Amino acid sequence: MKKIIAMLMALMLIVSGIAVFASCDKEEEKPVIKMATNAYFKPYEYYDGETIVGIDAEIAAAIADKLGMKLEIVDMEFDSIITAVNEGSVDFGMAGMTVTEKRLQEVDFSISYANGVQAIIVKEGSPITCADDLYAEGAAYKVGVQLGTTGDIYATDDFGSANVTTYSNGNEAVLALLGGSVDCVIIDNEPAKALVAANAGLKILETSYANEDYAICIKKGNAELLEKINQAIMELTDDGTIQGIIAKYIK
Repeated sequence: MKKIIAMLMALMLIVSGIAVFASCDKEEEKPVIKMATNAYFKPYEYYDGETIVGIDAEIAAAIADKLGMKLEIVDMEFDSIITAVNEGSVDFGMAGMTVTEKRLQEVDFSISYANGVQAIIVKEGSPITCADDLYAEGAAYKVGVQLGTTGDIYATDDFGSANVTTYSNGNEAVLALLGGSVDCVIIDNEPAKALVAANAGLKILETSYANEDYAICIKKGNAELLEKINQAIMELTDDGTIQGIIAKYIK
């Protein structure tokens, strides 16, 4: 009897092992979908050790799962994302990206999955106390932005390229603010919170610079992928998945 039980247990372990192996093998067989991002935009995308995590990373993984695909995230400069999408080295871009008229000429966008606010960071005691101060008659403040972001686009339109300095990421812009090279930094509100928390002597103005919707960029004309991603976003919105992910990172 003991021998029979032992044999049955051994058989169960073998079957279980085969099932696990088959499951892993099935995961490996999934087609890969590549997402371009700039992983210095906490809490939307950032590094936790060597892994890119955040709101966009989790929503993208949920979308990939809906499509029956395996997500691969490629980190690059923000300003290179649209080029990578158009060249086909990645399938879509997701990096807290706002739909603008200029970008619509280059790529297609999904429906919005989240809302963002462009905030203004200044030093404590700065003469800039609200967004309107930037537009005051005779004002010529130096503005720091991240290259290629909507903060860059809007500020350049509003204040002219001579008064706007671009940086590869928010950290560099804030260091320039601390060093006196610029008078303020315009960047998304959530990364702004993290940057201010990490650097003493800075604050976020109560008045925002702009409000916007985030969407996923896809190569222009790729209607099939656009439709699939839009459908996945709608389903993940309806079942509460997207809001749950956002609430996990933004209290």
